[in-house]
Amino acid sequence: MSLPSDILLQVFGHREFRGSQQAIIERVLSGGHSLIIMPTGMGKSLCYQLPAIVLADRSRSSGHQEELPHRPTGAPLTLVISPLIALMKDQVDALLERGVSATFINSSLQRSERILRYQQIALGHYDLVYVTPERFRKSEFWEVVAKREIVLLAVDEAHCISEWGHDFRPDYTRVGEIRNRLGNPTTIALTATATPEVQKDIVKQLNLESKSVELFHEGIDRPNLELTVEQVWDDDAKYETIVKTRKNIDGCGIVYFTLIRKLMEFSDQLWADKIPHLIYHGDLPRSRRKSLQESFMNEPGHLVLATNAFGMGVDKEDIRYVLHADLPGSLESYYQEIGRAGRDGKPARCVLLYDERDLATQMEFMNWSNPDAEFYERVHDFLKNETEKINAFGMDWLRERIHYKQKHDRRLETALAMMDRWGVIEGTIQPLKIKVVSELPEHLKDKLSLANKLKRDQSKLLTMLQYVKHQGDRKQYIQDYFGIN
Repeated sequence: MSLPSDILLQVFGHREFRGSQQAIIERVLSGGHSLIIMPTGMGKSLCYQLPAIVLADRSRSSGHQEELPHRPTGAPLTLVISPLIALMKDQVDALLERGVSATFINSSLQRSERILRYQQIALGHYDLVYVTPERFRKSEFWEVVAKREIVLLAVDEAHCISEWGHDFRPDYTRVGEIRNRLGNPTTIALTATATPEVQKDIVKQLNLESKSVELFHEGIDRPNLELTVEQVWDDDAKYETIVKTRKNIDGCGIVYFTLIRKLMEFSDQLWADKIPHLIYHGDLPRSRRKSLQESFMNEPGHLVLATNAFGMGVDKEDIRYVLHADLPGSLESYYQEIGRAGRDGKPARCVLLYDERDLATQMEFMNWSNPDAEFYERVHDFLKNETEKINAFGMDWLRERIHYKQKHDRRLETALAMMDRWGVIEGTIQPLKIKVVSELPEHLKDKLSLANKLKRDQSKLLTMLQYVKHQGDRKQYIQDYFGIN
């Protein structure tokens, strides 16, 4: 039977564990629940990948497996819940190259391939399976996992589970329910960023007792990152800084934008000046986004202009600079995005270009992501009474009637996503083909609760603004915000 240290060397090619990895792995193998906060690029995935291998190896070596009705012979299974479709394939490919039996199930697969993988999982193949939380909406997936013993549940990007976090994903609120239905397996939750408030909420949402969860906090300091803020007064100054950075720093880099429209304006200017670059945003077709990401990952020296749709799942070691052309909405999202720089430990620059006008854009985004109770009720009423027209004419028709002349208002998208999550509607949002199947849950009608959520988001934006204005050590400011002494 192999020891964790043996597998670390034989499978992953490392002679020593980094930081608290060994302690985390030993706790997981002893059946203890853990919350891991570790800087991007510091080896979070090893903390569940290696235990998955050990647990499967132990089962095979002992030649014994718990006798469970209707379950085929096969090693215990580790499930990894992640929102990062792009990263799933990369991680699985890397594991397969190392001889680890792993796969993923997500919406990128053709139905025939997905069915084949379901069959293989049910037959006892694979020690480790990556899935999105949305996959647990599918009854056929539950039928598959019911035939395996789920010995470990890893929840990656765990901050997505908390409405108080910076990247809340409605389907992540199902994870506590999912965990219970899986038989309450040993659970490890991992993230690069979580305030003390969010840490408590992650544990609560997982339906775990705080005393049963050990916190492993590796801190957030990245000594090789140089953090600076430059105040600018117009887009010309932003453009000059981007061009200067591109010229003076060898290697690849990312420039983040809030608005696609603004990103395209800068792209047009770069092409006019014959400066090659890539662009990446959520409105591009999935195939195009995939090819752009592959180009960035596999070819040297690229500059990419991107919205925050780019980066979740980008695991490239030699990013030498990350620029923010607009003010981020929170310190959590800012820290996560700059964390993509310098993962090889070599110096990297992180520059935030601050134009006071950008504050208004973020305030508008905040309002879009926080519809009030009256708005939810108005949308719900419209969906119930105009279903046939909505399904015939689509999202634009519905937006015109909900928002009237405010064509750029995006509260409708937020409301539909939340109604979908809470089972108020069924069908698809893209394209819009839905039916109302239940009334609004109380918390979407709770004026006080929704107002408090907006206040929390406003507080996060204020903290980001205070970071910009801070005259002292910005890294210390970030450490203080995340409650690290």
